[in-house]
Amino acid sequence: MPQKKAIKRALLSVSDKTHLLDFAKQLHTHGIELLSTGGTARLLSDNDIPVIEVSDYTGFPEMMDGRVKTLHPKIHGGILARRGTDDAVMQKHDIPGIDLVIVNLYPFAETIAKENCTLEDAIENIDIGGPTMVRAAAKNHAHVAIVVNPSDYSLILQELEGNNGSISKELRFKLASKAFEHTAGYDGMIANYLGSIVENGKAEGFPSTFNTQFKLAQTTRYGENSHQKGAFYISGNQTGANISTAKQLQGKELSYNNIADTDAALECVKQFSSDEPACVIVKHANPCGVAIGTDLLDAYGRAFNTDTESAFGGIIAFNQELDEKTAQNIIDKQFVEVIIAPSITQGAVEAVSTKKNVRLLECGEFGEAMPRLDYKRVNGGLLVQDADLDLYEKLDIVTQRSPSEEEMRDLLFAWKVAKFVKSNAIVYCKDNMTIGVGAGQMSRINSARIAGIKAEQANLTVTGSVMASDAFFPFRDGIDAAADAGIVAVIQPGGSMRDEEVISAANEAGMAMVFTGMRHFRH
Repeated sequence: MPQKKAIKRALLSVSDKTHLLDFAKQLHTHGIELLSTGGTARLLSDNDIPVIEVSDYTGFPEMMDGRVKTLHPKIHGGILARRGTDDAVMQKHDIPGIDLVIVNLYPFAETIAKENCTLEDAIENIDIGGPTMVRAAAKNHAHVAIVVNPSDYSLILQELEGNNGSISKELRFKLASKAFEHTAGYDGMIANYLGSIVENGKAEGFPSTFNTQFKLAQTTRYGENSHQKGAFYISGNQTGANISTAKQLQGKELSYNNIADTDAALECVKQFSSDEPACVIVKHANPCGVAIGTDLLDAYGRAFNTDTESAFGGIIAFNQELDEKTAQNIIDKQFVEVIIAPSITQGAVEAVSTKKNVRLLECGEFGEAMPRLDYKRVNGGLLVQDADLDLYEKLDIVTQRSPSEEEMRDLLFAWKVAKFVKSNAIVYCKDNMTIGVGAGQMSRINSARIAGIKAEQANLTVTGSVMASDAFFPFRDGIDAAADAGIVAVIQPGGSMRDEEVISAANEAGMAMVFTGMRHFRH
């Protein structure tokens, strides 16, 4: 493989024309002959950039409504030819070498995302010539450079400038790797779409094979434990507020567990309206303290007071801009691993800067939750499901006593928290504040006991609180225990064969009970 490859001829055929004109002008100034197709050629020509239309170059016109443009030996021979090996064949058939290929593909993802997209529309936006040129150039990267992303134009220009019109083998190899990633993602997307079509030409089911692509964001010092290697990959084209798009303002690099716990905290606090200052503190993937306050400082103080022991070394998430006073209070009060908020004032940044290891993240304003898939790896396979984005199916009061306005407010608050607690989940709440959280137990009654123990340890009173359970109560013992603890209202999905028995237990205790018709297991 030559260390450097002089660039004499380039082929440009792109759907995404971002920065294309400036790039093409720079290539021309380096004396590089430009070949192009259809709309790309017209754009260059209209802007006085010398270009040879591919149909003129090959001697064959574009045909079949543009389906056949670059599928020609003079194009693919010029891309695939091994310099020094295939020279005689190239000369015999008048095939000049093509040294640089700039191609990106038909916008298949954008097409199928349209509400009125038909199967015919999708099929017509499956690129054939583009992937063929990309793969050919990537395979022959010993002699050809391939560019599939406008963000790499600057790398090409830097090399041409610094290497006297040549591109190094290191960059050619790097670009080839990106090219195969690009075509793999493209083909996987098409396979997913076609494989999920069940009827009427609409993609409505899970695909027969599951293809996805994630990009390496960082390697972590280790995985969940120190003897495991770890890395964080993100899916492409991410928008909105989430852990993958958050901007780190200071602190050590996020660890594997930091990323998982920060995601749990952020997704939980996003359940609360930005009109009400809310704080979520997470430890080991479970909310240990959640509260709404009169301001952010009040919300943090109330969340912290739920479980001061578990909050140590936790992750803190807010739904409003983090201010200096709240940030300083956190730093003065506890050891914290990560603080994340939609935005952060300069005063808050300065307050946290006194603890240089604390990771401070700004995630941007929350938007509407968009449908997505959740994955869980199991040995030998992958579980895939729709993300749990809904809160409840209905609110059905099933007891003789209806909850008061304040109790219903607290029930809904508790229900939002319970959605993010590992099953079996029991959450006690009062006045928009968690009183006790029981998580991850093999029996629901034990989760209720733990919630009570947590409240007692924090010197918080359960009497007058409400309770949320992520799934139905299989027996009345959970309600009897809640009544003994002083719980006045319960929210749960319902759906047990013993619902009537459970409702009777609530009525006997004078409790109010609301069914949601929706379970929120979180394993």
